[in-house]
Amino acid sequence: MANKLWEKGFEVNKEIERFTVGRDREMDMYLAKYDVLGSMAHITMLESIGLLEKDELTKLLAELKNIYRTCEQGEFVIEDGVEDVHSQVELMLTRKLGDLGKKIHSGRSRNDQVLVDLKLFTRHELMEVVDEVKSLFDELIQKSNEYKDVLMPGYTHLQIAMPSSFGLWFGAYAESLADDMLFLQAAYKMTNRNPLGSAAGYGSSFPLNRTMTTELLGFDSMDYNVVYAQMGRGKMERNVAFALATVAGTLAKMAFDACLMNCQNFGFVHLPKECTTGSSIMPHKKNPDVFELIRAKSNKIQSLPQQIMLIMNNLPVGYFRDLQIIKEVFLPAFDELKDCLSMAAYIINKIEVNRHILDNPMYDPIFSVEEVNRLAANGMPFRDAYKKVGLEIEAGTFKADHHIHHTHEGSIGNLCNDRIQELMDNTLDGFHFERVEEAERRLLNEE
Repeated sequence: MANKLWEKGFEVNKEIERFTVGRDREMDMYLAKYDVLGSMAHITMLESIGLLEKDELTKLLAELKNIYRTCEQGEFVIEDGVEDVHSQVELMLTRKLGDLGKKIHSGRSRNDQVLVDLKLFTRHELMEVVDEVKSLFDELIQKSNEYKDVLMPGYTHLQIAMPSSFGLWFGAYAESLADDMLFLQAAYKMTNRNPLGSAAGYGSSFPLNRTMTTELLGFDSMDYNVVYAQMGRGKMERNVAFALATVAGTLAKMAFDACLMNCQNFGFVHLPKECTTGSSIMPHKKNPDVFELIRAKSNKIQSLPQQIMLIMNNLPVGYFRDLQIIKEVFLPAFDELKDCLSMAAYIINKIEVNRHILDNPMYDPIFSVEEVNRLAANGMPFRDAYKKVGLEIEAGTFKADHHIHHTHEGSIGNLCNDRIQELMDNTLDGFHFERVEEAERRLLNEE
């Protein structure tokens, strides 16, 4: 029995086969259950246009559901000598159902099969990334509210600058994630469009009902133009990679801050000892390895859009095997980002704040702006007030008043966390994940 969908009675050189298959079988394991879902929708549509009999559809759907359960249980394997997930699924069907299993490929190419698998996989992974981002957001907002009145130094040029607060610090990263969620939503909406039926990029002479498969799979719409559907391979991954990278950028910056603030020279925060690692030679060490690894992994993820762009750069219209390599950098990135988000949420939940940082007089100069503003508010020209306070600092006579009064929106005394929460909630409401979940339940008859 042929194990390649394109086999024509001659054998490919083994080294050529090894090189061209590459890591495709390994990467296809990410896509297995989505390949099954796509096939279920496709054959349901084939029956509606007369290319399958009702009893044939019933048998095929039952066996595909069995394969789907195998995927869900982690027992699906692509056997030795089988080229990819598509060949494996078809092989499993033909073993159980004979020639009937070969009918599922009518009106379909591996090109649009891979496209729909990638779209279904990516939208699912984006849903999980969104959940992890929201969990970290919730931890940051909670900490911001908890420590809204605890002051800390703010920095510019790594020099102490002005009063800040832990409420501002935690809240800043929460709002950053609220903006990042907009990128995730845009990526999700571009992803959640149906390419199935574009075949090899030029459609099919079969009277395919693409609207039907769009609805069955819970897509918002289809990629209408069949040529554009194929052009979307690589473009989708690049756009999604930018969304992942913007989340990773927030994580990397936060991780650097946490590493700096945790060191003894700063001592702004304390990580519980169970969240740190030790040294093989220095018994006192409690290293923030988790944040360091979050920083490194996040920086790696930020390179993902460039990797994808360089692989797909200057490819003309149509499918090229270059696109296979994108899977190797794209598919594993979701697990890595989700892991970083999960770890960050856990550590932020456990982190302890130093409430007495500003007791140290070395931080007194950060209150100089407060004094300049007080003098200006009492009628002294700002430039004169600035000069007066500056001279006092140089002479060592400046006396800091630690009582500050910031009331404008987004300042120490008015964090606007409720508004930041509203930004996040409004974006989350725009995903409409329930449509996808309902469509998949219907397709699997799980309602």
